[in-house]
Amino acid sequence: MAPVTSTFGTAAAQLVPLAVKDLDENKVTPGLLGFVIFACIGFALWWLMKNMAKQFKKIDFEETPPQEPQAPAAAGAPASGSGKDGREE
Repeated sequence: MAPVTSTFGTAAAQLVPLAVKDLDENKVTPGLLGFVIFACIGFALWWLMKNMAKQFKKIDFEETPPQEPQAPAAAGAPASGSGKDGREE
């Protein structure tokens, strides 16, 4: 395996000056790693949205209409304007 390593080392040494010539110290880019991470986040978001839509389709929900308030059961119930002790103010 030594010949492969030395050949790669020689080729890399010849390409380094080409990369350094085009390298701008003031320009920062995300590169390949940034793209891969962004693509993974996008894929995860797509998968979660697809799964959430599937879960929402499973929901069977029927809303019951609101019930009307019942009339007071006792005929002697205090009036709405009465105080704490039941007397009119």
